[in-house]
Amino acid sequence: MEYVTTSQEETFELGKSFAEKLIGGEVVLLNGDLGAGKTTFTKGVACGLGIKDVITSPTFTLLNEYQGRLKLYHFDTYRLTKGSDVDMGFDEYYGLDNSVCLIEWSVALDYYGAKVISVDFEYLAEGKRRIIINE
Repeated sequence: MEYVTTSQEETFELGKSFAEKLIGGEVVLLNGDLGAGKTTFTKGVACGLGIKDVITSPTFTLLNEYQGRLKLYHFDTYRLTKGSDVDMGFDEYYGLDNSVCLIEWSVALDYYGAKVISVDFEYLAEGKRRIIINE
């Protein structure tokens, strides 16, 4: 499905509605340049899962965990190299029934048969994004 959002609020709401379809076990790959809307979408997903915490991108911590209807594992692997997720134990989070993994900068990771959903973000203009969800 392809969407065009024209504000951060619309990107947030798209994430929120996307969360309603999540049942657990999904690995969601968030692909796009800096400022493309990945973290705003993640904030919407968290809200849709009933998470009340402030959501921040885990650029330096690599992983933030939040509890809602499903547990949300929010990864930011911008600083990792291919294959380093196994060394860090990230692979143990993929596909857990009671959780969802959202992974920014996912190119460094492998997913070992988990149900993968790709969400591609493209910056079109100030406030405007093309978001393609491939389930």
